Amino acid sequence: MKKLLKNPNIITVAAIVALVTFTGCSGDTIVVDPPNVSPPPSPGYEVWAADQANSVAGQSLGRAGSYIYVWDSADIDTQVAGGLAAQPLGCDGNNVAGEGPCDLSDVFLGSFVEDAGADGVLQDQGANEDAAQGATGRTLGDSDTAIGRIHGMLVDPQNMYLNVNAFAPGAGYVGIMDARTKEAVALFRVTKSNLGRSVHMSFWSDDGNAILVANLHGRLLERIDITRDAAGNITGANFNRSASLSTQGLSVTDDATAFTGINAQGNALVSTVSGTYSDAALAAETPNGNNKVDGTGTGIDVGRPSGIIICPIMSDTDLSYITLAGGGLLIANTKNTPMDIVAEYSNNDTVGGLNGVGCGGVQVRDTVWLNAGSSAGGAGATQSIFTMYTLPNSAFDAHVTAGTVAALNTPAATLVFKDADNTSTGGNMGTFGATNDTGQIPGVTTRRDAHGMIRTNIGNYIHNADRVQNTVEVFSATGLGAMNAHVGSYDLTSADGQGNGLGACNAASVTDGGELSVNDPAPDLMGVTPDGKYLVVALRGPAPVTVTHSAQGSCPGVGVIALQNGGASGSLVAVLRTYNIVDDAAAAHVGGTDYVGAERSDPHGASARSKVSDGQGGFH
Repeated sequence: MKKLLKNPNIITVAAIVALVTFTGCSGDTIVVDPPNVSPPPSPGYEVWAADQANSVAGQSLGRAGSYIYVWDSADIDTQVAGGLAAQPLGCDGNNVAGEGPCDLSDVFLGSFVEDAGADGVLQDQGANEDAAQGATGRTLGDSDTAIGRIHGMLVDPQNMYLNVNAFAPGAGYVGIMDARTKEAVALFRVTKSNLGRSVHMSFWSDDGNAILVANLHGRLLERIDITRDAAGNITGANFNRSASLSTQGLSVTDDATAFTGINAQGNALVSTVSGTYSDAALAAETPNGNNKVDGTGTGIDVGRPSGIIICPIMSDTDLSYITLAGGGLLIANTKNTPMDIVAEYSNNDTVGGLNGVGCGGVQVRDTVWLNAGSSAGGAGATQSIFTMYTLPNSAFDAHVTAGTVAALNTPAATLVFKDADNTSTGGNMGTFGATNDTGQIPGVTTRRDAHGMIRTNIGNYIHNADRVQNTVEVFSATGLGAMNAHVGSYDLTSADGQGNGLGACNAASVTDGGELSVNDPAPDLMGVTPDGKYLVVALRGPAPVTVTHSAQGSCPGVGVIALQNGGASGSLVAVLRTYNIVDDAAAAHVGGTDYVGAERSDPHGASARSKVSDGQGGFH
């Protein structure tokens, strides 16, 4: 392993927002242990985090490598109780604390061979001899196919695998890791369209038999079909090009590919690719005759200025709620091939649409919650947005069955919460004005940015982080429409979440920041631990790789939030601290503070998973 990243003197926590796939609700049955029988041992859990800073020197921010952090729940509990800081596990299959973090490039090897499948049509990269079918002549280590940096990971419903989303200049990758052994299982390069190619995030289907990919700059929702054995082990992963659905009219310039080869633990990858793209699914208009993006087709403009996919939030019926950069929404049936649109929304919420830019989304019973926050692009530097919406998932069942499409903004999205000082951006019709120029320095800025969202395990409450104000807004989630309501908030800077004492970020903050504000958590994506005790949230670093206008923080790592009052509030009790002094890229920010120190760690996303039984009394 390369020289690292650890600071043994800091006994606070580290790592990234964790998104968890444990979403079951408790029922009415009470199970009583038989007398004289010991309860089964708790399997415990792991928290996974993706640090998007480079794992090599000599690159600009967020270009090469990255580190994967994994912590064991027993070590996290020790740290929260005031003991030794949790140390990350290694990725050699032995799960030894202190052997991590893991270099992304040591998991997804440069020797992996790119393959276009038997029915590929087009490969356009020119650094090597390109073949459109079978092996392309490139490996992952070639400069024009290098994996780039990790952006985030999510756990499958079986708690056995994680998707790994990597962002590279002009490219984008989705990998699969075995959570038990920490080895690579599959890897894919997504489709390139005439508009570009990159991966923001991908999401598992409700049953874990598909991965839905947000091809950000390609303006495509794409699908990887998963095959499992009876025990849930993945035996095949196929990138199905025939399933791809565009969010803007486009043409394909470079087919998606799969990678083959032997991983670092001596096992073969199971990734394949097949299929041909559907012209109808790549059209510029929706089935209703509306332009997917205003001004780009022959249909009607309805208020969708951008086709850039942010997050394809998945429901329990495998509908994908595709949030878009400029606001508006497309809802797709992901079970069909190609995937198809069943509903569409504009970005005007005065007529039932949804403002942009949304990334957070969860489902509670029949209600899908979606947020709107500031743009991750340069325009977001002067935006201030914190908004929450809901939609009833079952409203689209009849359209799925009949193969029809709901009328625009039908049913209307319910507005649950909107900050009174939202800027008039992303479709918002408010009166504050188009810009908020107060930057992101704590105590100075009035900007807001709703981003990470998670539900408590029982589902009574929704927590949504504001990564500029270092607060979390809490909503009741007990009904439909207006029955859901904003019930309070807490901060991540104080000991109790209500302004008293100093929170865990203060002691975990960098000490070489010059004028950089300390105790500035900058919370990002959120998750919940399987035992329901904690929320875990990614805390950004002083040299943020992405969203540099909203995400500069002082204590990079994973924040551990202890839930209180039945899940209605919380407080930051620990920081699983992450470190990176390998990366020497120049620090960047917009509206923040010039950082003069060496820390480059910048966690963005993570997941928590229940360990699963190995059938021999152990849990991995």
